[in-house]
Amino acid sequence: MAVIIEFSLIPLGEVSVSKYIAQAIKLLEEKGVKYQLTPMGTIIEVNNLKDGLEIIREAHELMFKLGINRVVTYIKIDDRRDKERHMEDKVKSVMEKVMK
Repeated sequence: MAVIIEFSLIPLGEVSVSKYIAQAIKLLEEKGVKYQLTPMGTIIEVNNLKDGLEIIREAHELMFKLGINRVVTYIKIDDRRDKERHMEDKVKSVMEKVMK
């Protein structure tokens, strides 16, 4: 079953954070993680919660390696175990209801 996790990294002390977030996205790509970047965060789809949290931990730690001294990370987890679904399925389900 896929676990869908939304997370936001906030490197404090910076006005523009795009160069830091770009490095986190490169990390996801290097690891082959399915992701969707949004204006306010990043959504990932992973096989299990443990893997997802480890990836987010690595992205969080990456901010310190890039010279940030304080990072706030928000995490939202959708861990549904009664049926298989993916990020696109959730969006499709809502859009189908909008079109009715």
